[in-house]
Amino acid sequence: MTFPVSESLFAKCETSTLRVIDANRNRAAEGLRVVEEYFRFILEDPLLTRHCKQLRHDLRELLAGIPEHCLSVSRDTDADVGTEIGVDDEYVRVSGQHVAYSSWKRLQQALRVLEEYTKLLAPEIAVQIETLRYSSYTLERCFQISEDAHRKLTAARLYVLLDARRGIDAMIGLAQCLVEAGVHVLQLRDKSLSDEKLVLAARELRRVTANQQALFIVNDRPDIALLSRADGVHVGQEELRVKDVRAVVGPEMLIGVSTHTIEQARAAVLTGASYLGCGPTFPSQTKQFSTFAGLEFLQEVGAEIGLPAFAIGGIDATNVGRVLATGVKRIAISGAISSASDPPRVTREFLEQLKKFPLL
Repeated sequence: MTFPVSESLFAKCETSTLRVIDANRNRAAEGLRVVEEYFRFILEDPLLTRHCKQLRHDLRELLAGIPEHCLSVSRDTDADVGTEIGVDDEYVRVSGQHVAYSSWKRLQQALRVLEEYTKLLAPEIAVQIETLRYSSYTLERCFQISEDAHRKLTAARLYVLLDARRGIDAMIGLAQCLVEAGVHVLQLRDKSLSDEKLVLAARELRRVTANQQALFIVNDRPDIALLSRADGVHVGQEELRVKDVRAVVGPEMLIGVSTHTIEQARAAVLTGASYLGCGPTFPSQTKQFSTFAGLEFLQEVGAEIGLPAFAIGGIDATNVGRVLATGVKRIAISGAISSASDPPRVTREFLEQLKKFPLL
């Protein structure tokens, strides 16, 4: 939808109203360009860059019906009293993130002004601008979550899933060895334990990873993650939605989401996931699947998704190179390490393989 073009409409429009629309159209487009460049060059996130670009395009199309000469002729920058008004911190920026954050607020304020003043000309367009403003809130949330995830997972490339099939004590002993060998993330994934024992196991794994470089994640259970003070919780497509998990664990905890298609990966990013599990890639010793997403899915994720993503499913020493060559350079391992005769040695071998495919 664009403005219904009517020369009489704009002829009757007050110059001051056109000045407001012109200034905020420019302000919104400028703010969008700043955050788009952050997604593009700093986070290197094709998906979110594309969403920013689409938002810019949609705004331009909505306002395209206003004759450009009406806006340009109404403009009077030299006499604009606002150009002489400033605040002390207006030219202070401490980081690229700060630059982007300031532009999000400028963008949303400009969209709200456009929404209000276009009601004077075409209320149906104001409704569409309101929709764009809501979209900007979603994109800002993605920006904040992505920033937090990259900060917490910047060095996290080897993620190991553990269960207590050999007993809780054996699992804790293995976890201690893996942390000492350099594993970056440990996940407790065990559906056989009672809730009482699951809490006990989670708290012990939290103790092992505390004050270490390793993060601790609980599978499926945000309540257990909260009780054990885990770093995060991981859910599948059939488990709780990210929105519901966030309501339980609060704003600081990481939330991982298992994805099996590029559509699911895109949706997980936009609904607030902190990182993705991508697979299954190959047949696994620890979990049975009827179909496999395979290497093609990893290539799609590597080309499009900037959020941290871990390939999972049947990854071992014989195929890890093929996995990392897809562009997904983080891996989640279960049986290849936990069932090995020498788990620390296998861990170190995986870490050596990861060094050959550095994160850019």
